[in-house]
Amino acid sequence: MLQERIKLTPESTSPILLEIKQAFGGRVPNLFKAYAKYPPLLETNWKKVKEILLNGKLRRKVKEAIAAVISQDNGCKYCVAAHTAALRSMKVTEPQISAILQGLLPEDFTEKEAALIRFTRKANQNWHSISNADLKALFDLGIEDDELLEALGTMELFIAFNRFADVMGIEIDF
Repeated sequence: MLQERIKLTPESTSPILLEIKQAFGGRVPNLFKAYAKYPPLLETNWKKVKEILLNGKLRRKVKEAIAAVISQDNGCKYCVAAHTAALRSMKVTEPQISAILQGLLPEDFTEKEAALIRFTRKANQNWHSISNADLKALFDLGIEDDELLEALGTMELFIAFNRFADVMGIEIDF
């Protein structure tokens, strides 16, 4: 209903939308078109995507897996579609994507990466149950502070995107 009321901004010559269009292979996803209705929100969220999802120490595939599982757990069909499409573009197969969404991580994720994905899922689903023992287990694997924060930042980003996309009724365009 909100999407019907707040018409998506058509692609324009806005420098941010042009940058997004370039990053997404010549198209602007509906999520960013909706954010463009309030340019400060578009600018802030695009900067977060660039800094957290597109840059950083962790492999992009790990962050896409975090985005997909968080989105699935939160019931956001738009974000699940977007991030499973991103995984497919990284040559992740359908059986591997299904496994990731079920928490059964393919062998090409390292032990550290798998632990971070499981931890962010737990933090999303039941953050009150996170204990010092959970954090110690991560650090015992050799996970560094910045890696943990990057994984949690990815989780945080997609919790917010999930809520926005669902409340706005963003149409799936992936």
